[in-house]
Amino acid sequence: MLAKTQVLTFHGIGVPAVPVSPEESHYFVPIETYQRTIERLPALEQKHGVKLEITFDDGNLSDYEVGLPALVEAGRPGRFFVLAARIGAKGYLTAEQMREIVSSGSVIGSHGHDHVDWRKLDAAGFQRELYDARKKIEDAVGAAVTEAAIPFGALDANVLHRLKEAGYRRVFTSTPGLAYQTAWFCPRFSPANGFDPDHDIPPMFSAKKRLKSSLYAFARRAKFRI
Repeated sequence: MLAKTQVLTFHGIGVPAVPVSPEESHYFVPIETYQRTIERLPALEQKHGVKLEITFDDGNLSDYEVGLPALVEAGRPGRFFVLAARIGAKGYLTAEQMREIVSSGSVIGSHGHDHVDWRKLDAAGFQRELYDARKKIEDAVGAAVTEAAIPFGALDANVLHRLKEAGYRRVFTSTPGLAYQTAWFCPRFSPANGFDPDHDIPPMFSAKKRLKSSLYAFARRAKFRI
């Protein structure tokens, strides 16, 4: 069976609440674009015989103010991957808002502690990013955190095996392509400025893309033994 789940990752919606780098601002999409994307999901799924899922990285305040309401209205859950060090900081999610997200039926996951490249970590760094961050997020939410999103999509065999050892049940990356819905390793696509769901999503479901994604999934399992 070919992979047929496309996961979209939003990093920010509308105008950033706090100054961000030019690279980060590139991934802030207009509110109208985000809302139209959510509205279009059912039609796109039905037309192409696929499943579309929504995730958020970094824990920006817009996740709660714009991201969550559109999902609730559409009756869809989302996954919100937060940075432990930014909880309650200006422009980012508070513990109370995170609890509301969970109460709505969505999931809170870990994006680590300080938004650093996990490939460069030593033992103390992995402790902070994979374990201490999770504990801090769990304490804030009052629920177990079982999923993680890798910052920058920066991964190697060591990072993946560390995540396995830490007990994360599913890991999300910035690797492009379609995903198997229950697979441990989950590729995603990040909309950026200029994204148009009606123009940019359908090509993701071509026969070539489905086959390529499926072959890559098997190749990753062999390469990384995951």
